[in-house]
Amino acid sequence: MSSFVIKSIGNALNATSLISSKYASKKALHLFASPRKGRYTDNQETIVDSAKFETLSHNEYNIATYHWQGHGPTILLAHGWESNASRWSYILNDLKAQEYNIIALDAPAHGKSSGRQFNAVLYADCISVVAKKFEPEVILGHSVGGMATIFSLHNYNLPFVNKIVSLGAPAHFSGVFSRYKSMMGYNKRISKGLDNIVYERFGKPVDYFSAANFTKTIEAEGLIIHDKKDKIIPFEDALLFANRYKNSELIETEGFGHGLKDASLTPKIIEFINR
Repeated sequence: MSSFVIKSIGNALNATSLISSKYASKKALHLFASPRKGRYTDNQETIVDSAKFETLSHNEYNIATYHWQGHGPTILLAHGWESNASRWSYILNDLKAQEYNIIALDAPAHGKSSGRQFNAVLYADCISVVAKKFEPEVILGHSVGGMATIFSLHNYNLPFVNKIVSLGAPAHFSGVFSRYKSMMGYNKRISKGLDNIVYERFGKPVDYFSAANFTKTIEAEGLIIHDKKDKIIPFEDALLFANRYKNSELIETEGFGHGLKDASLTPKIIEFINR
């Protein structure tokens, strides 16, 4: 959406909040949690066609999974917002060459998974369902996929996971939420209303959901990769991870953007997995 459209929607909801702040806040959260893209295009379908396809269930959700069989360690791939399992095409051949047993999933409301709404807590639940079936030794998570991976390890007993690769992941949900509120230009009524809805739904305040803080409970070894000029998730988030995730190392990049799809990173990821 253009900045004009974004601000127009924000202004309309601000006006609505003068009548009912709760209604306007619910609409604002619905907008925040509704991906506008992430379902497969025809070209993206060809990337996952070679995998064994299977759906797993979590409550009312069907979770799409893709399996490229190998004899090495099992690797689980968790994509980010408005994406799907095809985003890993740039690294798949290198992982296959290592004979890794590769699993990828589509997040709720993305790819071939069911649902229309998405949040990191739900994604963490789905990651745990997939992880408990396939028992990966390593999880690679991009952006919110990295955040949800850490949520999942914090919330569930997944002792078979001994390594995490986090690519451009947000360190805390409060930062993501704050940037959304600022982008939309929401007033204080909606901002407070959004925080209240999160507390009502999850029983915790927004600032509780800090992936950086959750790493303190995680024993798995971590590799944090983040671009210094990431325009989506600030590099400061990577520094928070590095400061609090004691069993981790940080690779700083410059010029690779938020996607971090650069061939020079692949050998470093493979070296981390294999050591």
